This record gives sequence, C-alpha cells and structure tokens, in this order.
Amino acid sequence: MTSSMRTRAVHAGRDDLTDLGVHAVPIDLSTTYPSRDSAEEARRIDVFATGALDPGMPVYGRISNPTVERFEEAMAELEGFDHAVAFGSGMAAVTACLLASVASGKRHVVAVRPLYGTTDHLLASGLLGNELTWASPETLKDALRPDTGLVFVETPANPTLSEVDIAALAELCGDVPLLVDNTFATPILQQPGRLGAKLVLHSATKFLGGHGDVMGGVVACGAEQAALLRQIRFATGAVLHPLAGYLLLRGLSTLPLRISAASATAATLVERLSAHDAVSAVHYPSLGGPLVAFEVKGDPHALIGAVRLLTPAVSLGSVDTLIQHPASLSHRIMEEGDRHGSGVTDKMLRMSVGLEDVEDLWHDLDQALKAT
Repeated sequence: MTSSMRTRAVHAGRDDLTDLGVHAVPIDLSTTYPSRDSAEEARRIDVFATGALDPGMPVYGRISNPTVERFEEAMAELEGFDHAVAFGSGMAAVTACLLASVASGKRHVVAVRPLYGTTDHLLASGLLGNELTWASPETLKDALRPDTGLVFVETPANPTLSEVDIAALAELCGDVPLLVDNTFATPILQQPGRLGAKLVLHSATKFLGGHGDVMGGVVACGAEQAALLRQIRFATGAVLHPLAGYLLLRGLSTLPLRISAASATAATLVERLSAHDAVSAVHYPSLGGPLVAFEVKGDPHALIGAVRLLTPAVSLGSVDTLIQHPASLSHRIMEEGDRHGSGVTDKMLRMSVGLEDVEDLWHDLDQALKAT
C-alpha cells in the first residue's frame, strides 16, 4: 500500500468502491434501518451502547451511518490512527473529549493557551464539570495531578500561529492523554499522533471540507478513546449528517493540493506584509501553511471594511481568502485580559489564504492597508 499522502487522500475511505461497482461514494440518508429480527436488533443496540462497532447494518442514524463511517475511516488513516469519531461540529467534538475525561473519573484538564476562543471559553466556564489549570509548555509538568484526565493544546495556535513541540509535550504528559487540535495544520503538514498525541481533533468545517459549505468535527484516536467518544455521541446525539460526511470525504481528496497551493501563496504574502510600512508584526508558523496573522499600525477595522477581493468573515480553510479581526469575532467571548495575555492583540488580523492568484490578493491587501 502506498504511503503517499496525495494518493491516500484520494483513496482513503473509498477502497471498496470498485468491488461495489460504483465510482462515487454512496450517500445513505436513512434515519432508520428496518429489520424483521427484533432480537438481533436488540443485540446490536447493546453493542452500540458500549461504543463498539458492529459490521452489520445500522439500526438508527443517531448511532451510526455508512457514509459518515467512510469519512471516519479516511481521517483515521490520514492521521495514523485505527479509529476516528465524527461529530456535528468542531465544538461538538471538543465537548465530547471533555465529557470523556469527566466520564473516566478524571475531571482535571490542563490546557495551553492560546486556543480557539470558544474552546477557551468552554474550558474556562466549567459548564461540563471539568476543573481547569492553564499552563505553558514550561510549566506543564508541574500542573499535572493524579486526577488530570486530559492535556489540551492547539498548534499552530488560533490566531497567533504560535507552535509547541508536540513530541516534547507528549513526553511530559506521561500517561495523561495529550489532545492536539490539528485544524490549522491538517494531516498534510503534521500528524500529531505520530509524535505522541493520543487524540487529534479537527474542526472539519475548515480545511477538511475546504469550500465553506459544510460543518463538522472529528477526533482521530485509539480504540479505547474512540469507544468512549461513540458512547457519548450515542447518548448526546451530536452526530454528523450523512451529506456532511459525504462532502467532507470529497474535500479530503483535494486537501493536499489545496494546502500546497495556498501555503505557497501565503509565504509570498508573508514576505510582502513583513516589508509593508503599515504592518508592525507578522506571525507565520515554521511548518508553513495557509494561515497568516499580522498586526497593523493603524485601525484593523478600517482594513476589514476596505477589502474587496478578500472575504471579511470568520472561519477559515475555504477556497477563497478569508480575513477577520480575532479580538472582535473568533476570540471575542474570552475575557479581555485573557485574550491579551494569550497574544491576541487588538491590532491583530487573521488571514486564511485561499486559491486566488497571489498578485490579485496582494493588490487588494495593499490598497486595504493604505486605508488603515
């Protein structure tokens, strides 16, 4: 079996299509699956309730779906795990991971800032029964306790694009599961599981879908964690819709090409932004990628109002270039002191580079920067 990421992205989750005699992935939209054997249905419900998989027909759409399972298989393969569990959104996936920690009897979570603003808020709120300690990579080991059930980190981080050494962090965690939000890097640029992370989370809404038209979340992990996450999904109903599963699987096939093209454009824009008189700082991760953060000397809101080709909107990972002001939108829900302490300044803008021509993008950026 080939190890090429470009080839795996195209074929993952589709290896049986030729044997089925179809070319496109089938979409199964059924909410329920009839059966005349109630005793067998009862047995299978018992299996699903434990979070285990059953190779037979599904029972109910809230429990499992064949189209969604294809996407899960593909994500597990791309991230280097045996399992992946999909959810209706990235935050539903985050919620399930936190509930899994509580369910395991270890409520304490250690998290490293910065994180996506709503993740930060959910962790800090205690809404799910977790107890939280914020730490830096340098203070992580001292923050761990016997009841620590999860260490949560995002790298490159949203929106500052700061990075942590995943392998070093995993070693410090010891037996405590390390969860890495890999949304910004995608499995194309890094696979945290190969560096020691036990859970790898994605807001699939972003680069995995890639076109701004589908919402979802997914966690790649081992068998034990996957079973618990499926139990939580079984009970809470935070399922991924089959059509979303289909669109996400289709998005994976072009993921390597999109990441490569957008990263090349982003690197050029980083170079030009760094030399621009209206820009005070540029943040770009060492592993590259389509995300760029930069700080302006003037009014960031004026730039948002002045762009004409770039799309001024939250989210990221689409084929078009998106730009937003994190302090006003993606990280607005955080306390101001926490936001600033995480490096999210009021002058910072976050740009998700798309597939447009680099000269067209730069022309729009340059004229908008002059408006600040």
